[in-house]
Amino acid sequence: MTANLAELLGRAAEEAPDGRALVVPATGASYTWSELDAAVDRAAQGFGRLGLVAGNRVVLVTGNRPELVVAYFGALRANLVAVPVNPRAATGELLTAVTDSGARLVVADGATVEAARSVLAGIADARDHADEEVRGRTVVPRLVTVDAIPEPGECGFEELLAPAPDEPPLPPAHDPESLAVLLYTSGASARPRAAMLSHRALIANIEQVGAIEPPVVGPDDVVYGVLPLFHVFGLNAVLGPVVHRRATLVLVDGFDPERSLREVQEHGVTVLPVAPAVLAHWRRVEGLGERLSGVRTLLSGSAPLAPEVVDELQERWGITVHQGYGLTEAAPVVTSTLVAGPGTPKRGSVGRAVPGVSLTLVDENGRPPAGEDAGEIWVKGDNLFDGYWPDGAGAPVDGWHATGDVGYLDADGDLFLVDRLREIVVVSGFNVYPSEVEEVLLDVDGVLEAAVVGVPDEETGEAVVAYLRTDVSGAEEQADLRSRVADACARRLARFKHPARIEVVDALPHTATGKIAKGRLRTALRRGWTELLE
Repeated sequence: MTANLAELLGRAAEEAPDGRALVVPATGASYTWSELDAAVDRAAQGFGRLGLVAGNRVVLVTGNRPELVVAYFGALRANLVAVPVNPRAATGELLTAVTDSGARLVVADGATVEAARSVLAGIADARDHADEEVRGRTVVPRLVTVDAIPEPGECGFEELLAPAPDEPPLPPAHDPESLAVLLYTSGASARPRAAMLSHRALIANIEQVGAIEPPVVGPDDVVYGVLPLFHVFGLNAVLGPVVHRRATLVLVDGFDPERSLREVQEHGVTVLPVAPAVLAHWRRVEGLGERLSGVRTLLSGSAPLAPEVVDELQERWGITVHQGYGLTEAAPVVTSTLVAGPGTPKRGSVGRAVPGVSLTLVDENGRPPAGEDAGEIWVKGDNLFDGYWPDGAGAPVDGWHATGDVGYLDADGDLFLVDRLREIVVVSGFNVYPSEVEEVLLDVDGVLEAAVVGVPDEETGEAVVAYLRTDVSGAEEQADLRSRVADACARRLARFKHPARIEVVDALPHTATGKIAKGRLRTALRRGWTELLE
């Protein structure tokens, strides 16, 4: 049994040493499997030279680049725990990830290094002003810089990878149940928590997807890697199968509609996994069908895709879009329309459970719903997480994980999503937690109440809308309030979490128990604000 995910990379290097592993259009660089494996070995040894030992956490806060792939697999090969973080995260979010995970090392690139330095300086300052007991147990992580000149006490990535003579070989991994990755998500709470994914869970999901016939990814495929590797979809549902099948990954940092189509054609991309926002941009491009003619499989995931977009791509360009359903806690793939074969999927379906994953639906009484009635989706399989860091809260019970999502199954076992029990807003595939945004809004002077909800958005799937009850009046005062709200969001929240729209209102609807009635807010957004308080 494979005990460590990095073993898949080692096998790729053994079986296809000269095969293309990575292609980087931005720089023209490319890596064979043997070159990538050798770099990962040097990174693993370098982590050891920096004093890291098995189980230590390494925060990875870079864009999609080869160094991220090397650092990720290097950390796993060294039996460390990787903690990928959104490189666009606000400084406060990065600080939370570093301190909550107990990181000993942070890897940052030119776009994130100043934020990382600010975080580490803050930790050092807090330690210096703490009492003796706290100082004794507070560790300030080291910083490894990519494409940035290291300052005193920091380590450049080139130095990390510099071979050292007579280094002992890395000890082999023996326990597939050991923790591999911490990925911050909502879990069952309103606040982000780190899902604990073992090597067993990550490998199991790669193999589950690999068991779909015909194969989703094969050794001759070229896969477009625009989905961010800090997200579980890009990390394990794109990068994982590429390594497993010895395919080629075209690694891209950031999406541009025209550039991406040019890269797909120039590099002969055959498997194209994208977020719904990409398809919303592309469907306006003339000649799209011809430009994607070399693509064998087009996959949309990480967020729901409007059926109208699917219909238009099929009817106008003859492009079939396959979808799936997944979640961080399942590493991530649960269903795929490809399970039923490569033909045109059912409209609105996210497919059937992938091999090795079981689905069941549960109603509000804990029993299976009648017929094709909707129920909460429960998932079972070796790909499930071990609960949330640090105490394992939310771990599967009797092997089942209650997802908080609602759907129904038709007679063929195809899943259709209906709603979420949780109030998460999914913007371009990334989770936004309303309470987190509301906390920032309520800290702004003049804001008395705040309510954040999600609304459908053609390009991003959903958008964040904030309703504010304030004690300010007059156009000038409200303009000043909006400016201060924008400043607070910029300081404390990643850009995709910022409200796309702010409504300043005289009153907000409440339930009988005094809670803000967000259901009525969502209804108001559909029907028009004038009906809200009727």
